[in-house]
Amino acid sequence: MSTSAGPLRRGFHHSGLAIGEAGRMRRTAGPERLATTGLPLATRLVALVAVLCVFGLVMVGSASPVISTNLYGSPWSILVRQVIWLVLGVAALAVTSRVDYHVWRRVRVPLLVGTLVLLVAVLLPHLGVTAGGSSRWIGFGQLRLQPSELMKLALVVFVADLLTRRAEWVWSPKAVVAPVAIVLCTSAVLVLKQPDMGTAMVLCCIAFGLLFLGGVRMRSLWRLAAGLAAAAVVLAIVDPYRRDRILSFLNPSATRSGSGYQVWQSLIGLGSGHLFGLGLGGGRQKWGLLPNAHTDFIFSVVGEELGLVGAVLLLALFLGFAWTGLRIAGGAPDRFGGLLAAGVVIWIMSQAVINVGAVIGLLPVTGIPLPFISFGGSSLVIVLAATGILLNVARSDRPPIRARSSAAPTAARRSAGNLSVAGARPSGARPSGARPSGARPSGARPSGARAGGPRPEKTRAASVSGRASRPPVRAARPAARPTDRQPRSGRRAGRPVRA
Repeated sequence: MSTSAGPLRRGFHHSGLAIGEAGRMRRTAGPERLATTGLPLATRLVALVAVLCVFGLVMVGSASPVISTNLYGSPWSILVRQVIWLVLGVAALAVTSRVDYHVWRRVRVPLLVGTLVLLVAVLLPHLGVTAGGSSRWIGFGQLRLQPSELMKLALVVFVADLLTRRAEWVWSPKAVVAPVAIVLCTSAVLVLKQPDMGTAMVLCCIAFGLLFLGGVRMRSLWRLAAGLAAAAVVLAIVDPYRRDRILSFLNPSATRSGSGYQVWQSLIGLGSGHLFGLGLGGGRQKWGLLPNAHTDFIFSVVGEELGLVGAVLLLALFLGFAWTGLRIAGGAPDRFGGLLAAGVVIWIMSQAVINVGAVIGLLPVTGIPLPFISFGGSSLVIVLAATGILLNVARSDRPPIRARSSAAPTAARRSAGNLSVAGARPSGARPSGARPSGARPSGARPSGARAGGPRPEKTRAASVSGRASRPPVRAARPAARPTDRQPRSGRRAGRPVRA
């Protein structure tokens, strides 16, 4: 069933979602098939998120006793705080899953402006909270908010709404790409001032992913990507901190005693796990050798204690989350719901890829947490709130097309059977002398039939509906047109021929 107003020229297609270059979206057969067979998508999403949260809670409890004892005097302090944040996150998920996702369109401007104000406030000396050389939090005591995490949600809502309102103008860079580029560059600059290169990368992934799905031309995307890449190279060269991170990423063994120490220790932990790991709680890198073992580098602890099997299982859970989220986006009732769900999936999956890539040495270390797994209050609560929005889109899915299409013919046949009687014509039927437009005359040969072959059988009367069969309608032969030419050989006899 198509909801597009015109043909799709070229677009990105996946199961259940097709968004063309013209900025239009159509529905495919994927979600309908899932809606009639197997578990509902909302149930699958809840199950996957629950498993990921429990998995993360167990790994935080295993990776944090040493650092928790050093900081708070108890091996359970960090785990207790994570449990509290998880409870708040589940409450946020419950609230956002019951709020109609269209409400986010009405609050897009206050959400975006308020988040930008918080990003500016974080950089102020007496308002921002500095930890580990970065000023990323605002608040007091243990109640701290990281505005950069809220900026991801604000950007998803803003871009999804813009692509929905200007669906017919996606071909125009000034109408779509320019506003997104202004918001993206402003937020990325404020985030890089903290500094937080990982969040800036996630914001770029969200913007590019939604613009691509929204049908923006690739030429405009390449131009925007080239400009942002040039700016990133300049910032990496000018700032010594980022330059050292990139150099350690390119050759961690050469800088294992300096800027590459964290990556080198992470690789040692992953290699020590082998196939089945050292056992839960049996890791050695968390004993002061691997910095941030319970936050940014918790995936290294997973590989060390649970081995390759545990690491692959965790990645499979994230892939299942992405697959379910894309199916939800494909089954969304409207364009805004599909783009909003796709934006949440791009956000969480890009953050997971950047974190895992840094842990295994394929990407520079950016200091970004692993969603659902790493210790962190703002990240966990906001990610669960975004998951609640995704769950609301899943529950707002249209009923299956298969059920709707099968019910209509049944009702039509029932009504036709009630109206028709033996030998009578139902109301609204064609009179016996009329021929439907485009119908073939009774004497014409059907296309594809051989000359001299058997004539096609007459259509049987609709016995199911109880309607009486009507005699075949014979079309009147057109009158002969007079001509001065001599008749050709083989003309039928009986035609008037002029001498």
